[in-house]
Amino acid sequence: MRSRYSAYVLGLEHYLLATWHRDTRPPSLGLSTQSPAPTWLGLSVKRHENPTPDTAIVEFVARLRIGGGKAERMHEVSRFVREDGRWFYVDGELS
Repeated sequence: MRSRYSAYVLGLEHYLLATWHRDTRPPSLGLSTQSPAPTWLGLSVKRHENPTPDTAIVEFVARLRIGGGKAERMHEVSRFVREDGRWFYVDGELS
């Protein structure tokens, strides 16, 4: 989760797509075309569970600001799966 947050901060779309599960991965994220680009302010991991050895649930809050606007919070519960020793983001539910 932290590596994916860092990739968003750095605009590393290739890394984000490579760590997204092939069954739910979008064709692109359009990070380079976002205007204005978000300014990421921090990440707080609230909860981490491993229901099975090859699945994980991570609840996090990411803080960001778009343009000169007010800081916003993105609260998500994400699902991950491990395949061939690598973890992949499957999907998430925003709240």
